[in-house]
Amino acid sequence: MTEKIPFKEWEKLEFVVGKILNVESHPNADKLYIMEVDLGDEKRKLVAGLKAHYTEKKLKGKHVIVFKNLEPAIIRGIKSEGMVLAAVNKDRSKVCLLEPDDDIELGSRVS
Repeated sequence: MTEKIPFKEWEKLEFVVGKILNVESHPNADKLYIMEVDLGDEKRKLVAGLKAHYTEKKLKGKHVIVFKNLEPAIIRGIKSEGMVLAAVNKDRSKVCLLEPDDDIELGSRVS
């Protein structure tokens, strides 16, 4: 069973709408992309394991949901400053990025 968290903990998480501006292959990893994402008030670099599921062309310009206040991590030598959210099936063969279903300002908070 999944651990339950208090609502106050949920409120600490900041998920916002972003737009993928640029995508490039990670130089040190076959399955990773490096993406520049516009969050409205700033641009960030994110590393994501999406190569098996999305082409660079399909990602560029896509609106996505970003975990903004996730602690930065060094992923294969590149600093990642957040995480794009996706639904993933049990065997991890299918990955679907979460995205808003209508136009909304970049940086809008998901609640």
